[in-house]
Amino acid sequence: MPLPLPGRPRLGQASLPALLHLLFLLLLLMVGPAWPISFQLPGKARKCLREEIHRDTLVTGEYEIGAPPGSSTGPSANLKITDSAGHILYAKEDATKGKFAFTTEDYDMFEACFESKLPVGTGRMPDQLVILDMKHGVEAKNYEEIAKVEKLKPLEVELRRLEDLSESIVNDFAYMKKREEEMRDTNESTNTRVLYFSIFSMCCLIGLATWQVFYLRRFFKAKKLIE
Repeated sequence: MPLPLPGRPRLGQASLPALLHLLFLLLLLMVGPAWPISFQLPGKARKCLREEIHRDTLVTGEYEIGAPPGSSTGPSANLKITDSAGHILYAKEDATKGKFAFTTEDYDMFEACFESKLPVGTGRMPDQLVILDMKHGVEAKNYEEIAKVEKLKPLEVELRRLEDLSESIVNDFAYMKKREEEMRDTNESTNTRVLYFSIFSMCCLIGLATWQVFYLRRFFKAKKLIE
């Protein structure tokens, strides 16, 4: 019986954690990584970032506002996070660096606005650098804390992470299916209304043409132009 060559693992010898880690990486590639957002905030300006988030979703974020180069006053900006109804979920005046967290109650459009308080002088005022790292869903969960609280092993933590990520993907597909059904119903309703309106328009045109024929016939008879 031939012996396996050293340094080359046989089929079936791959460890389960390695396979789970590979599956987790594949799921992450499907979902897509989240990267911090950075932009320049001019003096006396206001910039907002919007994102649609599902209901009952944990949202966490970390921000940092840098002082303009050569400025002695330091960074000066206000941060406000609101939903489409105008409810304030997080607000901070003279924000420089911090974190925030909240849980959504419904599917909505959320807005994070940074408003600079630096005065615009006669010269060119350097812009402030704003860095925002916002995460939601599986990305926002701290699995290290969950492992400490529930006393989970590394393999169990990976399984929990994969379970949450799979559930998130299933929920996304379910929402997309629901939206597709709503759009299909809307299209069918629109097509039905267009059909009825077209039939009504044709009936009106036929009625108007018939009335014009009888009216012209009576007119020409009154002028004795026809028998």
